[in-house]
Amino acid sequence: MELKFKTEVMNEKELNRAALRMAHQILEKNRGAENLALVGIYTRGVPLAEHLVKQIEMIEGIKPKLGKLDITLYRDDLSEIRFQPIVRKTEIPFDVVGKNIVLCDDVIYTGRTARAALDALLDLGRPDAIQLATLLDRGHRELPICPDFVGKTLPTSRKEVVKVQFHSVDGRECVELWERSNGTK
Repeated sequence: MELKFKTEVMNEKELNRAALRMAHQILEKNRGAENLALVGIYTRGVPLAEHLVKQIEMIEGIKPKLGKLDITLYRDDLSEIRFQPIVRKTEIPFDVVGKNIVLCDDVIYTGRTARAALDALLDLGRPDAIQLATLLDRGHRELPICPDFVGKTLPTSRKEVVKVQFHSVDGRECVELWERSNGTK
């Protein structure tokens, strides 16, 4: 499958502006950062969570707890994604019980990643609340999951691919839209 570049959806400045807006919304909904923890879903949900933690600390003067969640073994499409899946270490250095947890992911598409993250997180304990923050919502949900905080809504076709890039993973920050040339899913 070949991909063809279509357009840049967000540049670094726009991405940072969206993260700042999301940080304000998270603080408003949770009435501050006192009982708040952000958990990034590997891979690009982690740098989004890190961005949001920095913004919240800048705004509120309190640094929320930060965790990293691997959902590989919770996926319902594990046999379809690769023969030898890459399993990363879940790093949640705090008790999730009683916390307001904001799960962070770069893009929401079918909702299956968020469902797997909910399963993985609930195996660690029972938070007071779990909310979902995504930088982009591209539609096409297959499960009844809706993010609480969205940086940008981007209607797409199933032929299109959204690529989010962060400095810590990719060496640059932007969101790009690509198209599959053969029209496969």
